Amino acid sequence: MTLLLSRADVEAALDIPAVLKALDAGFRTADRLPAAQRVGARLPGPGTAMCLIPGLLPDVPAYTVKVNAKFPAATPALRGVVCLHALADGELLALLDSASVTAWRTGLAAALATHALAPERAATVAVIGAGAQNRTALRALRTLRPIDAVYAYDLDPALAAAVGEAVPTARAAVEAADIVLTATWSREPLLDADVLRPGLHLTSLGFDEPGKAELSPALLRASRLVVDDPALAAASGVLRGAALDPAHATTLTDVLRGTAPARPDDRATVYAPIGLPWQDLALAWPVYLAARSAATAASFTFH
Repeated sequence: MTLLLSRADVEAALDIPAVLKALDAGFRTADRLPAAQRVGARLPGPGTAMCLIPGLLPDVPAYTVKVNAKFPAATPALRGVVCLHALADGELLALLDSASVTAWRTGLAAALATHALAPERAATVAVIGAGAQNRTALRALRTLRPIDAVYAYDLDPALAAAVGEAVPTARAAVEAADIVLTATWSREPLLDADVLRPGLHLTSLGFDEPGKAELSPALLRASRLVVDDPALAAASGVLRGAALDPAHATTLTDVLRGTAPARPDDRATVYAPIGLPWQDLALAWPVYLAARSAATAASFTFH
């Protein structure tokens, strides 16, 4: 039987500490996995189609294939499905709502990286873009460290106010905080190098496809840049967008393994991931196991 896991099913089965643990383990072993592939294409009109393959992790007897469509003006902006298959024979174990899987795995991975890279005592957060990605990142970050205050900027002031203390500009949010989370559709830099100060950390989730650019090239050149996958970041992520050499960036894998220091000096740090297929599996597999055990989700069979 193939489980059908809606947004509500995914969130009901989600164990945040378990997924954070799976993501941490995945980053530490990421370079032992087959090369990640992201195949994307613009659609006629406002949308983008994308496929992420293969979602693989050591010791998980399954893999994922994700098919997405992104429509920035829609709600939700991301629509699609994550297919969870048995590794042994390809059996389709589950179909999961892609919007919820993507929001949660991206937010949890962002929180994991932010906690690793931000100074230990950093406890004030600026949220720029108050959508699903930053809301999940903030919720997960609160499980990893105490947060004293949140300042939020969004084009919709009501969304900002629902997340934290609404402020009138992105710059105002950054000036009030030690940690910055950006997750927008912007194709023009929202922040430049003049916002940088010693000890600041920024996590930018808006470099996930060509043309998007939340942070200026000057800011990125002046910071210690950390990415999830250098090859993909150079092909379609932050390194391509800022015309930076891969040697400019450190990987989160090296930071979590301890082979690269989290903060070797007083420069601001920036984490700018592109998002990797195995991260879908890190969330989909424990969610599938929990949903199968609960036996409350809908299911079907092709036979």
